[in-house]
Amino acid sequence: MDREQGQFEEFVGRWGGEILKLWDSLSQEDRDDLTKVLAQLPLDPKGWKSLIESSLDHIQFAAGDKSSIAIVGPANAGKSTLYNQLIQSKEDRAKVSAVPGTTRDPQESEAGLFLIVDTPGADAAGSVGVVEKEKALAVAAEADVIVAMFDAAHGIREPEEALFQELCDLKKPIIVTLNKMDLIGKERPEVLGRAAAGLGIRVEQIIPLSAKKGEGLVSILVAIAKSEPRTVAALGKALPAYRWDLAQTAIGRASSTAAAIAITPLPFIDFIPLLGVQAALVLGIARIYGEKITMQRARELIVTFGAGMLGRTLFYELSKFGGPPGWILSAAVAAGTTVAVGYGAMVWFERGVKVSRDELKRISGAVGETLIERLKTMGQRRPNRKPLQDRVNIVLEDIGPPDEFDEMVD
Repeated sequence: MDREQGQFEEFVGRWGGEILKLWDSLSQEDRDDLTKVLAQLPLDPKGWKSLIESSLDHIQFAAGDKSSIAIVGPANAGKSTLYNQLIQSKEDRAKVSAVPGTTRDPQESEAGLFLIVDTPGADAAGSVGVVEKEKALAVAAEADVIVAMFDAAHGIREPEEALFQELCDLKKPIIVTLNKMDLIGKERPEVLGRAAAGLGIRVEQIIPLSAKKGEGLVSILVAIAKSEPRTVAALGKALPAYRWDLAQTAIGRASSTAAAIAITPLPFIDFIPLLGVQAALVLGIARIYGEKITMQRARELIVTFGAGMLGRTLFYELSKFGGPPGWILSAAVAAGTTVAVGYGAMVWFERGVKVSRDELKRISGAVGETLIERLKTMGQRRPNRKPLQDRVNIVLEDIGPPDEFDEMVD
């Protein structure tokens, strides 16, 4: 099994063979594209939320009707908690309680990429328990993918083993999760090992989860996306918009912070106090693009961009711009330089090329001039940091991206 096929190996039961057959039917170009997208998916739930919002049109176009995902497992395993973490509408939240059997009927809601269905406990005893199990298995039989959830604290016993076998008999894609891992201490490897042995699968085929804390959600989302290559392709088409939105927000936040730092009584010609802000910005944009760099490497990139010289040049040029008060000049230069560094980093990680210093100078100059004009309305006296940051953010939103940015990243 090569590394790329390994990207699609997580599923248990019959699905493992089926997904590999589908993988083998793809062209090498399609395989390369899908593997690249998988490697660039966000690593945090907030990033996934943003990506899903960017992906909705692509998902609908590429995949048509959305897949139905059923969460099935024993009572009180945390199914409703996971359901509430994944759905988009708070109005559809399921009632959660420590009392087993709180969920009596299936509940369905929108999760962006797919429809998610919460089900009653599928292991309860008695006549009521039999009815609830039948409801859960009926939902699972109609679902496109099953999320089989078990309780790490409870372990895998005969009822869980029997339930898992019934789910496997449905011949559906199954994603196995072991919830409440936050309650397990140093015994985590042993607990996962015992669960895998009880279910008859490999340890790496189980997703450790803490639905209450949101830990492991990304692994579930990635596994669901992998169950349908068209969904992965749609996510790939949405990645540029997702990256742009996140990076634009990061640039605005860093630039307003830089402006606030710059109005403090410091020898402004020395840009060392801003280096930390700009390095953190470069590091953040690298993470958005799935690049792994260190803070030291981020600082090296800033030196490569020539941010220090850029700031000094901009300071002298803008000082002639109508004689603005010193605090306005300092804020405009700091924010303009940081914006230029941010866009330079985006192009670097998008295309692996360095934006010319002339282009960075043009960007920082345009931003600086606009800020000077707009900040003059705040008066001659230096404002407090918060009002200044708010004003800079508004100005940057109005300015938008550089005119040539689309061409730089194409």
